[in-house]
Amino acid sequence: MKKDITFIFKAHLVPKEVYQGGKNIPPTDKKIHKLSSNENPLGASPKAVAAMKAALDHIDIYPDQTDIRLREALVKDFNGQLTAEQFLCGNSGSEILDILLRAFINEGDEVIFSNPCFLPYAVFSRWYGAKQVDVPLLAPNYDLDVEGILNAINEKTKIIFLTSPNNPTGTYIPKSVMDDFMARVPKNIVVVFDEVYRHFAVAEDYVTALPYVLEGHNVVGLNSFSKTYGLAGQRIGYGYTTPTIANYVRLIHKPFLLPLTSIEAAIGALNDTEFIEKTVKTVLEGRAFIAKAFNELGITYWPSQANFFIIDPPFPEMEFTEKMMEEGIMVRPVSQFGAPGKVRITIGDAEANAALVNALRKIMQH
Repeated sequence: MKKDITFIFKAHLVPKEVYQGGKNIPPTDKKIHKLSSNENPLGASPKAVAAMKAALDHIDIYPDQTDIRLREALVKDFNGQLTAEQFLCGNSGSEILDILLRAFINEGDEVIFSNPCFLPYAVFSRWYGAKQVDVPLLAPNYDLDVEGILNAINEKTKIIFLTSPNNPTGTYIPKSVMDDFMARVPKNIVVVFDEVYRHFAVAEDYVTALPYVLEGHNVVGLNSFSKTYGLAGQRIGYGYTTPTIANYVRLIHKPFLLPLTSIEAAIGALNDTEFIEKTVKTVLEGRAFIAKAFNELGITYWPSQANFFIIDPPFPEMEFTEKMMEEGIMVRPVSQFGAPGKVRITIGDAEANAALVNALRKIMQH
């Protein structure tokens, strides 16, 4: 007799939706430009690669027991405004999200996020039995619904996720809006401020989590080495927050959490200011070039402060994605992110951006 084992499963883990990362380039002899995963258009930091290669001679031994060397490098990167104890490092920004949820969420607690947004906010919080409260961004500009979020807060609310620049919309939260929100949000709630695309934000009123952390608010600034530094394959990220929150969360940090190659790559990348500046310059120039083409072609898009655009494609999203793939351009439908019918397009290098525009012109002529 076949036994039913479903009774041992946690009900909140029965999947409603599962996060699926961007696809890799399929095997083909055709030139493909992957503009679907928001990766660095220049590759990886040369200093990071050199540091990784040097570390290969030592991969037979355990890595650093803690992340202290990387945290000290981050102190320098933040010009000494934060102390080493205020940083938390992990295997990608996504793991920092997971660690924070493990630290603060019990079954029945609530988290708030605003679709369209990064799907793991909902998926990961479900792992710990949290109720997901979606306060959608406001149409038509994807503005943060501050009043909606504040009205959704109750005694069970533990974490609020904010993202700026936001994935997949590329929009951001102006400083005046953040100031107002932080002045009104209850002090017993942790605000996770996802800023992994911060290097590409040039709006005069853009703000990171830093000033709010310095003021002592219960905020965590979430960052990644996957975008600006070109280390997506190494899966390394970090957060910064108050000493109280950081030291509490560190209680559930595993020893030897980070691979030796990741530690060395991240430290090397932080020291590679030339590569960082070149990456930002490439993205900003590409952003202007693509926006100009969108305007000329009559494609509806949203102004972006990130290294990608979200567009309302001229064809249904899957048809558009297939047509672009036929032209050698990989793009990302983002219905899964809460933006039905929309497509996200990463800014590439000059060659990829030119190929993108040529592909758009071609498919719109048919």
